[in-house]
Amino acid sequence: MNEEKKSKKIPNHIGIIMDGNRRWARERNLPTSDGHLRGYQKIKFIPEWFFAQGVKVVSIYAFSTENWQRSPEEVNYLMKLLKQALEEEMVHAKEKNFKILISGKIDELPGDLPETCMDVMNQTQANREGTLNVCLNYGGRIEIIDAIKKIIKNNVTEEQVHEGMLRKYFYQAELPDVDVVIRTSGEQRLSGFLLWQSAYSEFIFMKKFWPDFEEQDAEAVLDEYDRRERRFGGEEK
Repeated sequence: MNEEKKSKKIPNHIGIIMDGNRRWARERNLPTSDGHLRGYQKIKFIPEWFFAQGVKVVSIYAFSTENWQRSPEEVNYLMKLLKQALEEEMVHAKEKNFKILISGKIDELPGDLPETCMDVMNQTQANREGTLNVCLNYGGRIEIIDAIKKIIKNNVTEEQVHEGMLRKYFYQAELPDVDVVIRTSGEQRLSGFLLWQSAYSEFIFMKKFWPDFEEQDAEAVLDEYDRRERRFGGEEK
């Protein structure tokens, strides 16, 4: 078993676009809030399903900058759920020894959510058994625009601009590129998720909704990644 685990290619960084919460609820004649709650409950298994298998970072798309266009009722519920989720996950992270990072325009979140975000990151920063990167009020284009604004503010010269330098200005500069992006619900697009970091990602699209994602699906993702041959624009082997 140990030898099999050593020989298997494990992605360093997995990105998950957790799509389909609302459709999952509608199919069951349940309120939208039930779908979001069920979707959040799946996040609790990430340490067991991914970190325990050797994955170092999991980034999840929790709330995009476009999601503000949803109904006020749904947005208000999501903000309350996100606050609850962050507080609960902080306790969970301490138990399981994983770090929580939050990527996005944190300072523009309502109420005391910005303070909650900072508290969660501060209290889990020393944990070493994996990193959960929560993309919250996040947009890939906006992240790049924000990075450029910081570069201009710092009076960076043209000669100083290169990929490594630009990366330093992203929300979480220390995170590696995404090896594989998973999207549930049958949709096959990035929707602004980690655009720069996923330039050479493998993509796995699943028809099932995120609330139906189970441990065997996580295993299937890791198995599929192991079968793929990544070339990064190089010649075929």
